[in-house]
Amino acid sequence: MRVPCASAFPPAPGAGHTSQQGVDDVSERTQQTGPDQSPATKSGRRLAAQLAAKKAADARRKRNAWASGLAAVAVVGVLIAVFVTIGGGDDKPKNQADATPSASAPAPDAAAPPAPQLPEGADPALGTKPTVTPGTGELKKLTVTPLIKGKGAAVQKGQTITTNYVGVFFKDGKEFDSSWTSGQPASFPIGVGQVIPGWDQGLVGVTVGSRVQLDIPGELAYGNDAANAGGRPTGPLRFVVDVLAAQ
Repeated sequence: MRVPCASAFPPAPGAGHTSQQGVDDVSERTQQTGPDQSPATKSGRRLAAQLAAKKAADARRKRNAWASGLAAVAVVGVLIAVFVTIGGGDDKPKNQADATPSASAPAPDAAAPPAPQLPEGADPALGTKPTVTPGTGELKKLTVTPLIKGKGAAVQKGQTITTNYVGVFFKDGKEFDSSWTSGQPASFPIGVGQVIPGWDQGLVGVTVGSRVQLDIPGELAYGNDAANAGGRPTGPLRFVVDVLAAQ
């Protein structure tokens, strides 16, 4: 008995071809959905939009960072320029007069004592400290030696006189006292026992404006006993005295 082949049977109704109604249904669905309306396509477009927005934001941040960096560099440059300008200006003299002191106007010597006020018509030499040399031989009595003769009145006993003086040891000329050191003349009554006897006796009668040398033995000065002199100079002394005023 042979099995009959499939072609021996007549096809079933609708088999082997597509009905017109089915074709129309597929076409209508395709037109309603379309390629751009699929869910996958919409998701891709959203993702692409997000990526584009992120790239744009990154680009803006980079531009802002570059702008901020350039601004900071510019500010630093301005500050450096200002600092160099100000600092450099301090090192330069404002003018030549400020930079180089004039040779014709030396700075005053602060250590130099002021010049004494001299009596009218006095010898200008009284404005300079004298150089006092030691004596020679043995001094036995008061000796008054005029060095400059003044034109003023003679000093009288009991007057207060103003003097500049230098005192040295008679034997070696070593200075022990001087009014020139302080720049302040000494004033005292004369002839009344306020000073050593050699001054009281040697300066009365000297004219104002005079410079005299007084060689005074120890007994008319501070004595000859150094142990009892209380630190004062002993032995024979030499003074050079300028009489500047008498009242």
